Amino acid sequence: MSEKNIVNVKKVALVTGANKGIGYEIAAGLGALGWSVGVGARNEGRREAAVEKLRADGIDAFGVPLDVTDDASVTAAARLLEERAGRLDALVNNAGITGGGPQEPTTVDVDRVRAAVETNVIGVIRVTNALLPLLRRSPSPRIVNVSSSVGSLTLQTTPGTEIGPIAVAYSPSKTFLNAVTVQYAKELADTNVLINAVCPGYTATDLNGFRGVRTPRQGAASAIRLATVPDDGPTGRFFDDEGEVPW
Repeated sequence: MSEKNIVNVKKVALVTGANKGIGYEIAAGLGALGWSVGVGARNEGRREAAVEKLRADGIDAFGVPLDVTDDASVTAAARLLEERAGRLDALVNNAGITGGGPQEPTTVDVDRVRAAVETNVIGVIRVTNALLPLLRRSPSPRIVNVSSSVGSLTLQTTPGTEIGPIAVAYSPSKTFLNAVTVQYAKELADTNVLINAVCPGYTATDLNGFRGVRTPRQGAASAIRLATVPDDGPTGRFFDDEGEVPW
């Protein structure tokens, strides 16, 4: 049996930004369920190190060179998945950046805002659209957009709720991503594609200088759950470990 046929008897996922942190643990969690998992990452050394580590744990992992901000890179990634598996069962848009700091709105360097939106929003649209043809070949396609509670306008404006620092690049980029998730859900409502946003919680990763209180494995749990929801599962919604998050 060819490698492609072997893959075709398994579910196939792509996780962007999967060489470390939450993305790595999402890949590990799906792999532990028997999925074949593409490790999407820009840096070749880190990507291949992650693949090697996953394979050492018995997971069917493979590297996918991927820069979500680059059209040619995303097109090449789609071609690689086409050649390897011929379809995609789950896409987890995990790659993201904070945009750096400081981010007080009155003094921010607008390039920080532009960079955050380019990766956290436009990158998700770019990757999703490139891979939708492969997702449509799956009997149960799932898209998970890794967002954050700091993107919730409800939580941001609820008195007494402490939701992140002032961050005019990062927080609004996640609000934008949430809105984009809703628009995809509306367009895909008459299909079998389910798409949701997820907040991993305040997880210790290099994104926040490892100040988070949750482990990457804990942060990955909700994304794994949404990538594997049944056909009657939710779509166009926003979740964390405790349930639905308000917009």
